[in-house]
Amino acid sequence: MADKIYLRPAGFLYGRAAPEAASGGKAGVIAGGGVGFAMAQVIEGAPGDARRELRSFSELFASRDPAIAGLLKAITAPRAPLAGLSLDRPRIMGVVNVTPDSFSDGGLHATADAAIAHARQLAADGADILDIGGESTRPGSAAVGAEEEAARVLPVIEGLKEAGAVISVDTRKSAIMTQAAQGGAHIINDVSALTQDGQSLQAAAASGLPVILMHARGDPETMQDDPAYGDVLLEVYDYLSRRIAACERAGIERAKIIADPGIGFGKTVEHNLALLAGLSLFHGLGVGLLLGASRKRFIGALTGEAEARRREPGSLAAALGALGQGVQIARVHDVAAARQAFTIWNAIHSPGRRAPSHA
Repeated sequence: MADKIYLRPAGFLYGRAAPEAASGGKAGVIAGGGVGFAMAQVIEGAPGDARRELRSFSELFASRDPAIAGLLKAITAPRAPLAGLSLDRPRIMGVVNVTPDSFSDGGLHATADAAIAHARQLAADGADILDIGGESTRPGSAAVGAEEEAARVLPVIEGLKEAGAVISVDTRKSAIMTQAAQGGAHIINDVSALTQDGQSLQAAAASGLPVILMHARGDPETMQDDPAYGDVLLEVYDYLSRRIAACERAGIERAKIIADPGIGFGKTVEHNLALLAGLSLFHGLGVGLLLGASRKRFIGALTGEAEARRREPGSLAAALGALGQGVQIARVHDVAAARQAFTIWNAIHSPGRRAPSHA
């Protein structure tokens, strides 16, 4: 049996250089967006025992290997819109924690009125998506009952229906998915990739909504208890590939799936850095990509900043690094700062493709 092949785009190109190189057959363009790649790392073999070789795009394009051709097609194919949002430019997802014990804001928006006001402010600051969550999944957190979670998130979703924003519900429970979809949510975001609840796949499929599948090793209570991988990049990729296939079998179209490598969920600092350095690999899944690194513990470990709310500079650095690898969505707490940073990044790297400063 032939070794499995992975492709990690490299040699990134921006601005006019990307389409010019692509038209000459010297580069590909990631997911129909504004980031090109002139090379790719070919990875062959099983996680922990894989061989890596850097090759030019033109060499790969000329290859007769069907696996390489399939990966190039998956990497370069434009992504379908997400809940009506085109993914040909970076999008911002604003975090709205309706919890008393969030790691990032300590219950600052734990009531429905406070959460709705905060979400409206995030929308005014430029959030494309509002992610409403009623259960903390920080390391060491305990699960919340479905009734309590529903009481937290459903009034917020109801209160935002007329705000004109795209609403995502951040939940691991099938009952919440169904109720949120009926209440006006547009996206289901599950940190367990629809595995925590045995009915989640069916509930998500029945809703007809797009889904965000995140990788996590273990549950929040235990996930940081000495996580180990042979090759974190390939193992996370393989896991997400399997979950995408499971969704398709359940009737969820690949065009309605977004993948998230799960920074900080069952990973050490070194694992998180390996994922951030290799994000472009995940374009081979053929779906849109989301990065949620905002205020995470690894930023504090690297910088010495213990207070989550003071980790915004590190959060922006991670998000901009993801944009440089073609990631389409960044999940952030400080939307105004992210919008300003993204606007400048686009102005530098994608002249002629700049989005309005608030769109």
